[in-house]
Amino acid sequence: MIRVATRKSTLAQVQADKIIELIKEKLNVEAKKVLYTTKGDRILDKTLDKVGGKGLFVKDIEVALLKGEADCAVHSMKDVPFDLNDEFEIVATPVREDARDAFVSISGQSFFELRKGARVGTSSRRRAMQLLSLRSDLEIVPIRGNVETRIRKIEEEELDGIVLAAAGLKRLNLEAIITDYFDVENFIPASNQGILGVEVLKKSLYKEHLKKIDDEEVHFCCMVEKYVMKLLNGGCHSASCAYAKLDRDRIYIIAANEVSGVLKKGSIEGNKEDYINLCKKLVERIV
Repeated sequence: MIRVATRKSTLAQVQADKIIELIKEKLNVEAKKVLYTTKGDRILDKTLDKVGGKGLFVKDIEVALLKGEADCAVHSMKDVPFDLNDEFEIVATPVREDARDAFVSISGQSFFELRKGARVGTSSRRRAMQLLSLRSDLEIVPIRGNVETRIRKIEEEELDGIVLAAAGLKRLNLEAIITDYFDVENFIPASNQGILGVEVLKKSLYKEHLKKIDDEEVHFCCMVEKYVMKLLNGGCHSASCAYAKLDRDRIYIIAANEVSGVLKKGSIEGNKEDYINLCKKLVERIV
């Protein structure tokens, strides 16, 4: 029986269930969830950059792995810092759902038809800057919490709408409430958005076993996006972001970086084997 550590939120549990299904299907091994509330889940009155960054959703679960309370952990890879501690390893990234960001309004009104000065909720600097680049008249309202909480805040905070990851909404079967999808070219997703990752201790007995549920293409894009973020030294305190897409042996990378309060975007394409040089060239253009 493989013990799978995850956060208690509905979305986190749905994501863990997806990995558990894959473990049973591909490895013919039973698995069960072990639930945790992380510091990132507990502190909801401050933005992530004020309390330690996205790693707050991961650290408490990594402690559980170190204590031997769980055998592996399932994360949204966008919550996993690019500088993973030496004791740990991401052994599989089996799934990438839709990487795009989505706009949700209770009225069903399109983002581009919102009234002048509309109030749009997001706690992400990346999303806020890209929203304002599309509509400079907007009022950005900071909101945090799980998906259900943020949807509820549309009414509670009298918002015209909010921006969420399409992946989370689809996994929760809430696709019907999406009013607009933002194209990745105009609205670059967070690095690794939509990717699920399986983390283990490097010395784990299950390490080689769990590698068998990996998707090589997803893993490659995950690694490339993380590498761009490492070069940019980007975290939740900045608007830095990256998205990579494979087409056989070709890779396309688009990224953005905040320079003096302005979001500078760039893209590059080339052979996937040359990804390190491609990433470096791309970053040189946007720093």
